[in-house]
Amino acid sequence: MKRSHIFLRFFVLLAVVWLVATSAIGLVALEMAIHPGRRALTPEAEGLARGFASRHQASVADVSLIAADGATLQAWEIRPGHGNGDAVILLHGQSDNRLGMLGYAEVLLRHGYSVLLPDARAHGRSGGKLATYGLREADDVGRWFDWVNKNEAPRCIYGLGESMGAAQLLSSLRAAPGFCAVVAESPFASFREASYDRLGERFGTGAFAGRTLLRPAVEVGFLYARWRYGVNFEEASPEKAVAASSVPVLLIHGLKDTNLPPRNSELIAAASMTRAPAVVVWEPIAAGHTGAASAEPQEFERRMIGWFEEHGFR
Repeated sequence: MKRSHIFLRFFVLLAVVWLVATSAIGLVALEMAIHPGRRALTPEAEGLARGFASRHQASVADVSLIAADGATLQAWEIRPGHGNGDAVILLHGQSDNRLGMLGYAEVLLRHGYSVLLPDARAHGRSGGKLATYGLREADDVGRWFDWVNKNEAPRCIYGLGESMGAAQLLSSLRAAPGFCAVVAESPFASFREASYDRLGERFGTGAFAGRTLLRPAVEVGFLYARWRYGVNFEEASPEKAVAASSVPVLLIHGLKDTNLPPRNSELIAAASMTRAPAVVVWEPIAAGHTGAASAEPQEFERRMIGWFEEHGFR
């Protein structure tokens, strides 16, 4: 057998092995994403929330609603004793629950905002078998918006989201176009971009590998999600949702974020350059993924509250 034929067979075999291996990676990664770890909301956590509300002379209530697919969604509503007449919906990140947003709630309560802290579907105590990264959650957020509007009748409803919650918030701007303004930290531009980033991060190679060597994993994962669960992740695009919206958006993305690099917020802003009001990006130098409030707490508070006040009720 000629040496050229031996090399050809070797490379064909190597390609087949690579395709099989990356396909397996794609299936595993998709299953992990769509079935994220559920951080339980314990009775101790509820005690923390009620103690938190008491320290801030606020009231806390358990609330729930039914999603479009019948899933029961759960949340805390916390109202300050002397509110400013506005409300904020706070959305947590992947594999977290509403407890993870209490730190932001504390800042907002100090400024007189009422806050709603939902558990995302398939997280905390909310129902739903799948996390779909904005595809079904956009309607969930729209229903929470309607709930706040009906039960609190605030002058303005704002939104604050972190990571997955940021992407869900931005995706909801079509379902809930009545937000006066939103703040989204560390969102992804699209689920495809996030897939490139996350796969590259796992192998320490960055998004380039996700687009090239690991591309079969992404494609197989997307096809599998559509075949197995009827979920088309090609449609999960905060970038497109923001471009089609007129809600003022402040994007916060730390320059040290390697989980979802700041390129994602830059893509969202670039796609919305011609629309009014403009989309604004703040990129704190020392912040990692969802780390702006820790890296620059005073500046984070100033920018968030300033953004809400700038786009308040008139």
